[in-house]
Amino acid sequence: MAAYLRRCQTEGVFGAVRRRGAEEAGAVFVKVATLDGNAMLYVPAPQTVYDDSRPIERFFTPVSPQPVTEAAVEERLVREIRFDPDAWIVETEDRAGRHFLDLARG
Repeated sequence: MAAYLRRCQTEGVFGAVRRRGAEEAGAVFVKVATLDGNAMLYVPAPQTVYDDSRPIERFFTPVSPQPVTEAAVEERLVREIRFDPDAWIVETEDRAGRHFLDLARG
């Protein structure tokens, strides 16, 4: 996560760990606030898209193809934390919605 946040900072995008989860067990969720009341939420990609030769890499996929209200993203995050109390939340803010995540498509 530190490398991701450094990349955001290098690009002039504010980013922070909003919620710390378990070091080894928690899923990571990335919220990209577009500063207009909307946001995108990126969730861990299904295990089937992972490459066994590169087990350290994390892949993310968007919950929806377009930004949704921040309230909808927050409701989803509440449900995810209820399901996985070890979850992490990383939040960035960028009007253009840049996320700097390499997305894997299954």
